[in-house]
Amino acid sequence: MAMWDRLKDQAKGLQQQAQGARGPAGQRQPGAGGSGAGGSGGSKEKLVGLLKSQLGSLKTELKSGAYRDASMAMCALVAAADGSVDPAERHHVENLILQNDVLQNFPPEQLRQRFNKHVDQLTFNFQQGKADAMQEIAKAAKKPVEAKAVVQTGFVIAGADGYIAPAEAQVLREACMALGVSPQEFGL
Repeated sequence: MAMWDRLKDQAKGLQQQAQGARGPAGQRQPGAGGSGAGGSGGSKEKLVGLLKSQLGSLKTELKSGAYRDASMAMCALVAAADGSVDPAERHHVENLILQNDVLQNFPPEQLRQRFNKHVDQLTFNFQQGKADAMQEIAKAAKKPVEAKAVVQTGFVIAGADGYIAPAEAQVLREACMALGVSPQEFGL
Protein backbone atom coordinates (compact mmCIF):
# COMPACT_ATOMS: atom_id res chain seq x y z
CA MET A 1 0.00 0.00 0.00
CA ALA A 2 2.96 2.32 0.62
CA MET A 3 3.78 2.29 -3.10
CA TRP A 4 0.32 3.68 -3.91
CA ASP A 5 0.76 6.45 -1.34
CA ARG A 6 4.14 7.35 -2.86
CA LEU A 7 2.62 7.31 -6.35
CA LYS A 8 -0.23 9.52 -5.18
CA ASP A 9 2.23 12.02 -3.69
CA GLN A 10 4.34 11.84 -6.86
CA ALA A 11 1.33 12.45 -9.08
CA LYS A 12 0.40 15.49 -7.01
CA GLY A 13 3.96 16.76 -7.28
CA LEU A 14 4.05 16.23 -11.02
CA GLN A 15 0.73 17.97 -11.40
CA GLN A 16 2.09 20.94 -9.48
CA GLN A 17 5.23 20.88 -11.64
CA ALA A 18 3.12 20.85 -14.79
CA GLN A 19 1.15 23.84 -13.54
CA GLY A 20 4.45 25.55 -12.68
CA ALA A 21 5.79 24.80 -16.16
CA ARG A 22 3.11 27.05 -17.56
CA GLY A 23 3.80 29.87 -15.13
CA PRO A 24 5.07 33.26 -16.24
CA ALA A 25 8.72 32.22 -16.06
CA GLY A 26 8.03 28.91 -17.76
CA GLN A 27 10.44 27.13 -15.40
CA ARG A 28 9.66 23.89 -13.64
CA GLN A 29 10.45 23.62 -9.98
CA PRO A 30 12.22 20.26 -9.51
CA GLY A 31 11.35 20.01 -5.81
CA ALA A 32 7.76 21.24 -6.10
CA GLY A 33 4.91 19.21 -4.80
CA GLY A 34 5.21 16.03 -2.80
CA SER A 35 3.12 17.42 0.04
CA GLY A 36 3.77 14.25 2.01
CA ALA A 37 0.12 13.87 2.94
CA GLY A 38 -0.30 10.13 2.68
CA GLY A 39 -4.06 10.48 3.08
CA SER A 40 -6.21 7.59 4.13
CA GLY A 41 -8.59 7.95 1.18
CA GLY A 42 -5.92 7.20 -1.45
CA SER A 43 -7.62 4.32 -3.23
CA LYS A 44 -6.02 2.86 -6.33
CA GLU A 45 -8.88 4.13 -8.46
CA LYS A 46 -8.33 7.65 -7.16
CA LEU A 47 -4.62 7.37 -7.91
CA VAL A 48 -5.27 6.31 -11.49
CA GLY A 49 -7.75 9.19 -11.77
CA LEU A 50 -5.16 11.59 -10.40
CA LEU A 51 -2.56 10.38 -12.89
CA LYS A 52 -5.08 10.71 -15.73
CA SER A 53 -5.89 14.22 -14.56
CA GLN A 54 -2.22 15.15 -14.38
CA LEU A 55 -1.66 13.80 -17.88
CA GLY A 56 -4.76 15.64 -19.06
CA SER A 57 -3.26 18.90 -17.85
CA LEU A 58 -0.35 18.25 -20.24
CA LYS A 59 -2.56 17.28 -23.20
CA THR A 60 -1.57 20.25 -25.32
CA GLU A 61 2.13 19.46 -24.80
CA LEU A 62 1.86 15.76 -25.62
CA LYS A 63 1.23 15.75 -29.36
CA SER A 64 4.50 14.47 -30.77
CA GLY A 65 4.96 11.25 -32.64
CA ALA A 66 7.69 10.25 -30.18
CA TYR A 67 5.24 10.43 -27.26
CA ARG A 68 2.59 8.53 -29.24
CA ASP A 69 4.95 5.76 -30.27
CA ALA A 70 6.64 5.47 -26.87
CA SER A 71 3.28 5.37 -25.11
CA MET A 72 2.01 2.58 -27.34
CA ALA A 73 5.19 0.59 -26.74
CA MET A 74 4.79 1.23 -23.00
CA CYS A 75 1.15 0.06 -23.05
CA ALA A 76 2.12 -3.10 -24.93
CA LEU A 77 4.94 -3.82 -22.46
CA VAL A 78 2.61 -3.39 -19.50
CA ALA A 79 0.03 -5.67 -21.11
CA ALA A 80 2.65 -8.32 -21.85
CA ALA A 81 4.65 -7.88 -18.63
CA ASP A 82 3.76 -11.38 -17.43
CA GLY A 83 4.99 -12.87 -20.71
CA SER A 84 1.65 -13.26 -22.48
CA VAL A 85 -1.34 -11.26 -23.65
CA ASP A 86 -4.64 -13.05 -24.06
CA PRO A 87 -7.23 -11.61 -26.49
CA ALA A 88 -9.43 -10.26 -23.67
CA GLU A 89 -6.49 -8.41 -22.10
CA ARG A 90 -5.43 -7.01 -25.48
CA HIS A 91 -8.95 -5.76 -26.12
CA HIS A 92 -9.19 -4.27 -22.61
CA VAL A 93 -5.90 -2.36 -22.93
CA GLU A 94 -6.82 -1.21 -26.42
CA ASN A 95 -10.07 0.22 -25.02
CA LEU A 96 -8.17 1.96 -22.20
CA ILE A 97 -5.87 3.51 -24.80
CA LEU A 98 -8.73 4.74 -26.97
CA GLN A 99 -10.54 6.21 -23.95
CA ASN A 100 -7.44 8.00 -22.63
CA ASP A 101 -7.97 11.75 -22.91
CA VAL A 102 -4.37 12.59 -23.81
CA LEU A 103 -4.07 9.82 -26.39
CA GLN A 104 -7.13 11.23 -28.14
CA ASN A 105 -4.65 13.71 -29.62
CA PHE A 106 -3.91 10.94 -32.12
CA PRO A 107 -6.07 9.07 -34.65
CA PRO A 108 -7.39 5.85 -33.07
CA GLU A 109 -6.16 3.71 -35.95
CA GLN A 110 -2.58 4.95 -35.47
CA LEU A 111 -2.78 4.00 -31.80
CA ARG A 112 -4.26 0.56 -32.53
CA GLN A 113 -1.68 -0.18 -35.20
CA ARG A 114 1.30 0.75 -33.03
CA PHE A 115 -0.03 -0.99 -29.90
CA ASN A 116 -0.91 -4.19 -31.76
CA LYS A 117 2.43 -4.22 -33.60
CA HIS A 118 4.26 -4.25 -30.27
CA VAL A 119 1.91 -6.80 -28.72
CA ASP A 120 2.39 -9.08 -31.73
CA GLN A 121 6.18 -8.77 -31.45
CA LEU A 122 6.07 -9.42 -27.70
CA THR A 123 3.85 -12.45 -28.22
CA PHE A 124 6.02 -13.90 -30.99
CA ASN A 125 9.38 -13.36 -29.25
CA PHE A 126 9.11 -11.65 -25.88
CA GLN A 127 12.80 -10.75 -25.48
CA GLN A 128 13.16 -9.28 -28.97
CA GLY A 129 9.77 -7.55 -28.71
CA LYS A 130 10.77 -6.08 -25.36
CA ALA A 131 14.06 -4.81 -26.79
CA ASP A 132 12.21 -3.20 -29.71
CA ALA A 133 9.63 -1.63 -27.37
CA MET A 134 12.34 -0.26 -25.07
CA GLN A 135 14.12 1.23 -28.07
CA GLU A 136 10.87 2.98 -29.06
CA ILE A 137 10.30 4.16 -25.49
CA ALA A 138 13.82 5.58 -25.25
CA LYS A 139 13.09 7.95 -28.15
CA ALA A 140 10.89 10.02 -25.81
CA ALA A 141 13.85 10.71 -23.49
CA LYS A 142 14.75 13.88 -25.41
CA LYS A 143 11.90 15.78 -23.77
CA PRO A 144 11.61 15.33 -19.98
CA VAL A 145 7.88 16.16 -19.92
CA GLU A 146 7.20 13.47 -22.52
CA ALA A 147 9.51 10.97 -20.83
CA LYS A 148 7.63 11.28 -17.53
CA ALA A 149 4.29 11.23 -19.33
CA VAL A 150 5.19 7.90 -20.98
CA VAL A 151 5.86 6.39 -17.55
CA GLN A 152 2.64 7.90 -16.20
CA THR A 153 0.71 6.46 -19.15
CA GLY A 154 2.17 3.07 -18.26
CA PHE A 155 1.05 3.50 -14.66
CA VAL A 156 -2.47 4.42 -15.75
CA ILE A 157 -2.69 1.28 -17.87
CA ALA A 158 -1.05 -0.94 -15.25
CA GLY A 159 -3.22 0.43 -12.44
CA ALA A 160 -6.51 0.38 -14.32
CA ASP A 161 -7.42 -2.88 -12.59
CA GLY A 162 -6.57 -1.41 -9.19
CA TYR A 163 -3.32 -3.32 -8.85
CA ILE A 164 0.18 -3.04 -10.28
CA ALA A 165 1.64 -6.52 -10.56
CA PRO A 166 5.33 -7.03 -9.79
CA ALA A 167 6.05 -7.79 -13.47
CA GLU A 168 4.33 -4.52 -14.46
CA ALA A 169 6.34 -2.59 -11.87
CA GLN A 170 9.51 -4.15 -13.30
CA VAL A 171 8.80 -3.02 -16.88
CA LEU A 172 7.91 0.43 -15.55
CA ARG A 173 11.29 0.56 -13.76
CA GLU A 174 13.06 -0.52 -16.95
CA ALA A 175 11.20 2.11 -18.94
CA CYS A 176 12.27 4.74 -16.42
CA MET A 177 15.88 3.73 -16.96
CA ALA A 178 15.48 3.83 -20.77
CA LEU A 179 14.00 7.31 -20.47
CA GLY A 180 16.58 8.65 -18.05
CA VAL A 181 13.95 9.13 -15.37
CA SER A 182 14.61 8.05 -11.81
CA PRO A 183 12.40 5.08 -10.86
CA GLN A 184 12.41 6.43 -7.29
CA GLU A 185 10.60 9.47 -8.59
CA PHE A 186 7.66 7.15 -9.20
CA GLY A 187 8.08 5.12 -6.02
CA LEU A 188 9.60 2.14 -7.83
